[in-house]
Amino acid sequence: MVVYITEAHPSDVWQMERNVKDKVVFTSPKTEEERAFVAGACVRKLGIEFPAVLDEFGNSTETAYTGWPDRIYLIDSQGRIAYKSKPGPFGFKPDQLEMALCRTLPSGANIDKNNVLARSSAGRRRR
Repeated sequence: MVVYITEAHPSDVWQMERNVKDKVVFTSPKTEEERAFVAGACVRKLGIEFPAVLDEFGNSTETAYTGWPDRIYLIDSQGRIAYKSKPGPFGFKPDQLEMALCRTLPSGANIDKNNVLARSSAGRRRR
């Protein structure tokens, strides 16, 4: 699952040239509805194929998990953090995530490396 947090590059704060080139230019959302619209646009533009949810306007998830600019977490079956990446996209290390998955999944579980590793790299494509 991906949690959409505070927009990383709003045009009124820190506009990125890549956003302009990709025609993904938004100001900082002022309401939950605006944030949901921007989040939906980003999910579609990035081609995210797994569930996406929206952090609430007070950013409690981002604060609790230090998610900005972006991170990958693996949560085990007990609800504990089994893996936390360095800040992305440069901190994303698919081999480290794979090792954490191997340690976390039950013995004998099958990991589709192509699927897991490709999805873990999705955040490398910037808006």
